[in-house]
Amino acid sequence: MQTTFTAEQLADPHVAESEKILRKCVHCGFCTATCPTYVTLGNELDSPRGRIYLIKDMLENGRPADEQIVTHIDRCLSCLSCMTTCPSGVNYMHLVDHARAHIEKTYERPFADRAIRSLLAAILPHPGRFRLALHLAKLGRPFAGLFDGIAALKPLSAMLRLAPRSKPRASKNALPGTHKAAGTRKKRVALLTGCAQSVLDPAINDSTISLLNRVGVEVVVPQGETCCGSLVHHMGREEAALASARQNVDAWIHEIEHGGLDAIVITASGCGTTIKDYGFMLRLDGAYAQKAARVSALAKDVTEFLATLELPEPANAPGLTVAYHSACSMQHGQKITRQPKELLARAGFTVKEPREGHLCCGSAGTYNIMQPEISAKLRDRKVKNIEATGATLVATGNIGCITQIASAANLPVVHTVELLDWAYGGKKPAGLGQHQAGA
Repeated sequence: MQTTFTAEQLADPHVAESEKILRKCVHCGFCTATCPTYVTLGNELDSPRGRIYLIKDMLENGRPADEQIVTHIDRCLSCLSCMTTCPSGVNYMHLVDHARAHIEKTYERPFADRAIRSLLAAILPHPGRFRLALHLAKLGRPFAGLFDGIAALKPLSAMLRLAPRSKPRASKNALPGTHKAAGTRKKRVALLTGCAQSVLDPAINDSTISLLNRVGVEVVVPQGETCCGSLVHHMGREEAALASARQNVDAWIHEIEHGGLDAIVITASGCGTTIKDYGFMLRLDGAYAQKAARVSALAKDVTEFLATLELPEPANAPGLTVAYHSACSMQHGQKITRQPKELLARAGFTVKEPREGHLCCGSAGTYNIMQPEISAKLRDRKVKNIEATGATLVATGNIGCITQIASAANLPVVHTVELLDWAYGGKKPAGLGQHQAGA
């Protein structure tokens, strides 16, 4: 794609980076076939190619964002399916991240939109606040229908409906501390406990620690760790995202220098995609660039890390058929496609892959709150394909996908690591009914 940025514009390193990305696009349109919003809405401006044109026009002309570009950028899930499809290597992720930051700086959203976004940014990255919010959601749920008739308030309705009716008790494993390996220590890792996941399903990290400890891995939950920053990052709130990134880099570098780390293990693939990008996000920060790159290099999804270990023979034989849902942040963001399925098969599960596995389930961070209609269409399409496999349950590696799919599926939805922990001698996942094999 030909660009006409001025030398003055290219002096801005963010614009210079986006210009490089824009130049790689050859207008081929391959991305449109795999873009969930284009497939759903059929509008060229709701495809990666269409959004690239809008972003180019906005940045090249140095103008503030307008209602049109905000509408179409907001509809982007950041599923990154386009990056898997693109033959030219266009880094759409970094381009749309820049566009969102530009929108945040130059566009004044309507009051209700601003208020809801600020509410989400103030609550979701903080487990204590999120836990309290879920408690209050019980009181607000009966009024969800009242918000459906007011377009600006539909996100509140979606938020209340997505809130679980009961929340599990907080796990002590979320607190800073060290979990010793059973027998001889083979490796030492840090575990990101996360924010929303630690509230919605603490058993995921409990299972991770249990399994890793049994196979000789010491797990440390570092002091000072915080939200990965992805939620505010995708809202264009760059300063808040970078502050979280720096705090985590400090916490993990401390562990690297005081005991060493073989990996930083992440159990929410959405977080993993962001943490693996810390090196890029902090590349202009002289005090953090090198440290952030070091952290990104150590970041591993839990299945990615488990695939490097010599696991024993499974202790249990569940004999269940599992539909594996590959989260977009896993398959497109981190290019992890083989390891989760191979681990499940080796552990004794029969793995089925749903049709249209490349398409997003519609969760995408806060997307199912901010864009409830599109999200619901994608969710229903995903659930239909999953249930068509005839599987007994669903496994996936991202808490957002678990929440989204479980809101409509008639099958239990559990994290991949919970099934692996069970197969290798751990507890049976609480979400599996007593009627299923292995009970």
